[in-house]
Amino acid sequence: MPGARPLLRYAMPVALAAAVMVAIPLTSPSSGPQAEAWTPMSPVTVDYAADKAAGTARGRLLGFNDFHGALEPPIGSGGLVNGNPAGGVEYLATYVEQLRAQGEATGEKVLTVGAGDLVGATPLISAAFHDEPTIEVLSALGLNISSVGNHEFDEGVDELKRLQKGRCHPVDGCQDGDGFEGADFRYLSANVVDKQTRKPILRPYEIKMVQGVPVAFVGMTLEGTPSIVNPSGIQSVDFLDEVETANSYADQLGKLGIKSMVLLIHEGGAQNAPPTPQDPSSCANFAGPITNIVAGLNPAYGLVVSGHTHRFYSCALPNSSGVNTVVTSAGSNGTLVTDIGVKLDRKTRKFTSIAARNVIVENGVKNADGTWAKDAQGNFIRNPALVNATAKAIVDKYRAAVAPLANKIVGSITADITRAATPAGETALGDVIADAQLAYTSSQQAQIALMNPGGIRADLSYAFSPGGEAPGQVTYGEAFTVQPFNNLVVTQTLTGAQIKDVLEQQFAGYAGQTTTKFLQVSAGFAYSYDTTQALGSRVTQMSLNGVAIDPAASFKVTSNDFLANGGDGFTKLSLGTGRVYAPGFDVDALVAHLTNAAPVAPGPRDRITKIA
Repeated sequence: MPGARPLLRYAMPVALAAAVMVAIPLTSPSSGPQAEAWTPMSPVTVDYAADKAAGTARGRLLGFNDFHGALEPPIGSGGLVNGNPAGGVEYLATYVEQLRAQGEATGEKVLTVGAGDLVGATPLISAAFHDEPTIEVLSALGLNISSVGNHEFDEGVDELKRLQKGRCHPVDGCQDGDGFEGADFRYLSANVVDKQTRKPILRPYEIKMVQGVPVAFVGMTLEGTPSIVNPSGIQSVDFLDEVETANSYADQLGKLGIKSMVLLIHEGGAQNAPPTPQDPSSCANFAGPITNIVAGLNPAYGLVVSGHTHRFYSCALPNSSGVNTVVTSAGSNGTLVTDIGVKLDRKTRKFTSIAARNVIVENGVKNADGTWAKDAQGNFIRNPALVNATAKAIVDKYRAAVAPLANKIVGSITADITRAATPAGETALGDVIADAQLAYTSSQQAQIALMNPGGIRADLSYAFSPGGEAPGQVTYGEAFTVQPFNNLVVTQTLTGAQIKDVLEQQFAGYAGQTTTKFLQVSAGFAYSYDTTQALGSRVTQMSLNGVAIDPAASFKVTSNDFLANGGDGFTKLSLGTGRVYAPGFDVDALVAHLTNAAPVAPGPRDRITKIA
């Protein structure tokens, strides 16, 4: 999804407090007893050669991905790991500092790395300042290197470069009085190249010394980024094949005598049931694009830190030589940090052993019976003893700055409205957002509204009260967290046949679609589908207000402009004609609906029917 367009910026002077170190009972994967043998249900350990203690260099990598500006603990399912409340940078910083201290105490070289989407699709507290708060706090946390994700391109190439190098925003300027110095960490993107020069737009790799042994970190961006971000910001660049690019740099670096490499890549996979729930450090029934990527990699890549899917895992997957490469992901929103121990032979400069596990960044208070404490409204109580003071000082600055806008009450809901999907792929929140966009474009005679599920980033919680508002009341900040991209709302004309073709493109393999995803639809419109039928012939029984859709008739269809421009692979939607743009952004449509239809109930989830 594309990122937020410029918003009103708020700021106040920077004031960083000293960090508070909280003891956390954690065990390093790179020291102490190891699992006897790796299985899909244990933290991963891969041995590449006999461990020669006298000639071994030891290091530790602390990894996370898909942070998405989670300065505050995320709510709903995005802030839970198997029922444990987790995430938020004030807590992530505490765990990272503790793990870093453990490694340094044993003489290890410790580096903190990311795998992209650190910014973009962020809550208002970060997005209102063009994600400068996230860059600032991750720099303070001690992040060293990160690959660039697709969301780093939400505001385009030039904005990504500004976040790396610093300077005031070209439209909103620097209103906090102290400028913006850019990231202290290094963004890497080997496979995003300028169309004219064919050179990477950012540094492709970074070499770090681990107790005298050089280790190369190569950064890779999702090759499919052009289909999921606004094309206007990336017209000057090409996204190259991940495997070919990674191996090209492996060859170059190998000639320089570097034999151990880490790939930081914004692409991933997922564990699958059984069992349920999944162990954060397991690799049960794993599948996803990262499997084929690793299968093509030069074996010098002993470790791949991945992301994009928002799933957690630690795996051993075979590379091009058939030898296992360690592959990790730490979920999203700072709910986990991956603790990775590495050992290298000082003579051969090759990895001898890599071990990895995911540590939950718990932020709650436990009751005596092991459950998590909640307040009277059912919200988790956060543990102040686990808050990192340095991170808190930065977050508090932006909390205060954005509070007047974020805490403005815009409406109310009758119950939680979530992204939980029916077997047909329909969600209550998707229904509400589609209805909101339909109502918002009634003056354009809109008849149907479509919403892409990837653009719905959080649930609406009845009990959550970030500004002290009454249960059920919804603030602007909560609404923005649900729809943080500031897309335009566009209405265009499509025939019934074209609408059917758009819906057929929900299924992977049809008309260039790469992943199956179900558009959310507005009240009055309904359809069925049958996955046993051939691609292009799965959608049946389309109707509007109970009347069958005439393939030859014309209809006014509303969506966000990202989707209308063919985003998320829905190129068939870009064939509409007679576009009319509504004022404001898509979040304004949701806010208007929350205001005008208050209280808003969860959507009925009865508009899409799966036959088989």
